[in-house]
Amino acid sequence: MPVNEMKAILPLILLPLFVTACSSGPPRNTNDVCSIFDEKRGWYKDARQASERWGTPVHVLMAIIKHESSYVADAKPPRKRLLGFIPWKRPSSAYGYAQALDTTWDEYKDAAGGWFPDRDDFDDAIDFVGWYTAGSSRQLGISKWDARSQYLAYHEGRGGYARGTYKRKPWLINTAKRVQQTANKYAVQLQYCT
Repeated sequence: MPVNEMKAILPLILLPLFVTACSSGPPRNTNDVCSIFDEKRGWYKDARQASERWGTPVHVLMAIIKHESSYVADAKPPRKRLLGFIPWKRPSSAYGYAQALDTTWDEYKDAAGGWFPDRDDFDDAIDFVGWYTAGSSRQLGISKWDARSQYLAYHEGRGGYARGTYKRKPWLINTAKRVQQTANKYAVQLQYCT
């Protein structure tokens, strides 16, 4: 192959390798918050800053994100299927680590978002969760330490939580219990992180 042709296709070969090398997947062990913070070096600082800014403990913030996206930066709800097999619309605009809806994300940006926040940036996503849980505490009286109730308000929206819409969703109540269990486990683990 002539040198000019090789120069022309070299960027096409290297670009996918570069993009793959730069992308960052979820942490390998999402059941251990210390392991998460060891692997994702800047995340502890981001979580501490969000906790200090909004008053919600790190273990609650992290548990909500774990159960919303499994720490996948570009997570989206699965598409519905038309006729059982044709990919169709997504059930909501939820996106990113925090699975924030477009409208709620816009509220956050207007109220507290800083410079160009992105739902697929961990620091912005965890700050969003802190902002949302602080609002739920203020408006609904939910303790910032109560991961179960905070998750129910997060999932259903504050209005839905106030109306008790979660009471008709046993699967959601079970998920909220798991969020509380994760938060409890993370709280214990955080005492031993180095």
